[in-house]
Amino acid sequence: MKGKKLINWLCLSGVVSLIFYILHAVVGARYYPGYDWMSQAVSDLTAINAPSFRVANGLASAYSLFACLSCALVCIIIEGKGNKVLRLGIYLFAIMNWVSGIGYALFPLSDSGYAGAFQDIMHVYVITVLVIVLSIVSLVLMIIGGLKNQKKYKSLAVWAAITLTCMFIGPVGMVVVPITYFGIVERFSVYSVVLFNAILGVYGFAFFDKT
Repeated sequence: MKGKKLINWLCLSGVVSLIFYILHAVVGARYYPGYDWMSQAVSDLTAINAPSFRVANGLASAYSLFACLSCALVCIIIEGKGNKVLRLGIYLFAIMNWVSGIGYALFPLSDSGYAGAFQDIMHVYVITVLVIVLSIVSLVLMIIGGLKNQKKYKSLAVWAAITLTCMFIGPVGMVVVPITYFGIVERFSVYSVVLFNAILGVYGFAFFDKT
């Protein structure tokens, strides 16, 4: 498109990250005999002893790479635009992606579910908690900041609000629904953030280059 710079085009790596995440879940499940997506978490596919580890982990690594790249570029593009609250939200969302990418790579689950090993504790109680807290805070800030600039960023605030709502469906659903449907409600939380990565990348491509 006319007027687009290379950095804007590279922001679309956020969309590429979404594709790789879907592939890691779909293809990984094919390499995991007996995997039940309705009851099992997505992270079971990348557990060290999972039969799908090599394939799913490779695709998940590609997802993290493109997600981190997209968010970093959006942080550069948004500098000096919007307002401080909006920018802070985007910066924290980028940090969340880096924490997620590095943390889960260093501490994958040792077994499907929760085996209680050191790396499982780090995966669930340190990395996951950090990712959740950073995600919630960043989305709230983007909602507030986006609504302050209603003409330009209101739609981003709406997407952030939808993502935040879906994130809460996960933990609430885990309490309400039977364990046999754990995987379904868990995916509301996981996929909402992954999808928002792609949306933020599209904003970096289409909107954030404007003054």
